[in-house]
Amino acid sequence: MRARLRPPTAIQSVPAEPSSIVIFGASGDLARRKLLPALQDLYRNRLLDPATDVVGFARTPKTDAAFREEARAALEDGTAQDRAAWEGFAARLHYVVGGYGHPASYRRLRERLEELERARDGEPARRLFYLATPPDAADEVVSHLGAAGLARSAGGGWSRVILEKPFGRDLASARALNAVVASVFEEEQVFRIDHYLGKETVQNVLVLRMANGIFEPVWNHHFVDHVQITVAETLGVEGRAGYYEEAGVSRDMLQNHLLQLLTLVAMEPPLRFEANAVRDEKVKVLRSVRPLEGDEAREGTIRGQYGPGTIDGRPVPGYRQEPGVRPDSTTETYLAARLFVDNWRWSGVPFYMRSGKRLAARVTEIDVVFRKPPFVLFPGSRRAQEPNVLELRIQPDEAVALRVLTKAPGPEERVTPVRLDFTYAEAYGGRPPESYERLLHDALLGDPTLFARRDEVEYAWEIVDGIIGAWASAPEEGFSEYPAGSWGPVEADRLLQRDGRVWQELA
Repeated sequence: MRARLRPPTAIQSVPAEPSSIVIFGASGDLARRKLLPALQDLYRNRLLDPATDVVGFARTPKTDAAFREEARAALEDGTAQDRAAWEGFAARLHYVVGGYGHPASYRRLRERLEELERARDGEPARRLFYLATPPDAADEVVSHLGAAGLARSAGGGWSRVILEKPFGRDLASARALNAVVASVFEEEQVFRIDHYLGKETVQNVLVLRMANGIFEPVWNHHFVDHVQITVAETLGVEGRAGYYEEAGVSRDMLQNHLLQLLTLVAMEPPLRFEANAVRDEKVKVLRSVRPLEGDEAREGTIRGQYGPGTIDGRPVPGYRQEPGVRPDSTTETYLAARLFVDNWRWSGVPFYMRSGKRLAARVTEIDVVFRKPPFVLFPGSRRAQEPNVLELRIQPDEAVALRVLTKAPGPEERVTPVRLDFTYAEAYGGRPPESYERLLHDALLGDPTLFARRDEVEYAWEIVDGIIGAWASAPEEGFSEYPAGSWGPVEADRLLQRDGRVWQELA
């Protein structure tokens, strides 16, 4: 059963003003796979002013022409679709050779920016710095931007910086990084990016709740039994063992993606839909999360590590067999946790979170599981007591569905679940924009609504630090191996089973 929607009304987006976008780490994977394609799409859709310049900054020596050729190769599919758009975009690509720790490199960068800005007929200097760098380079780059005078723009211009996760590796390092950033940039200049928040379905969590009268009245502990949030990957560490050995899934996923999704589900309606009002409510949720420490953390969390198994019909090695991984590593590649938000709305409602690598499917989904009816009217039907579930599929195929029970055709009183659903591709035609496209555009417009604020980051680390500290005190307890291609350790199933619940099946 499928919901029928009328075609949406077209909304004219606001184009960004002429500016300079500097990508630190322009030779890296993030720039090639995500940032350059997103910027080209913004240019093609006329949301990037044609006078905007994109400057790559990296240590690898190359010319502007070589940088453009690399970009052309990375964007080949797009260039085939629109040659004129590619040629216009390519003409605005430039390159500066530099080391992150070399003051002279930042002086060269400033000179190049000033040269490009002089060609814009008196437009003020507007600069967006994107740090697509290794995590340990962020404070160094920020400090040198300040020392080179690049953190301020006069005459009506602006300077902004986008920071990629991870924002530190624990609360202490996050505070230290925030202190360095605050010594150079004002908070309104800082955009801490979590690409999940740029996904259409994530943003739709608030719209579904607060623009539809049928949902908000039941969005509380009186009607919701529990919430499940899943971020599952089929990939392994993919050559990033050096980073992953230090991070694990708790730092890589729980501290940012999972807790960001939790805040959007659990937050109170803001007074208005503007940046600080939304982020204030998200911070209130994080402050309300019951701390998990000591025995409570060990009882309420499950961690595991993938062993050898099969993905898409092909054998894959276990985590400890991956290049660069210690043979006795206890780094967790899977995490399941039961969290509680101790406030008036969510008292007693568990939020079950899980994320892992080398799982059975690549899927990110939020499932809001409602309470069952108080009385069984159809006891003879095996499925009469299945709960209603609101499914918010974030990837790979963005969709929203409400699972309800109906009578199946025939003389018997047979109850069966059906899904009232829509997919973005079917309802709106094609796939939604990539998350980086939306977030880069917001940063150029100066809208921080979908970016994390300093206090958000620090409160999230408080939650994660308690869990990691409990694990460190008993490193072998609750740690188990799961076969690649499965849904994780069997102990994760028991985490719900002892509460009388089960994980939702994910296709």
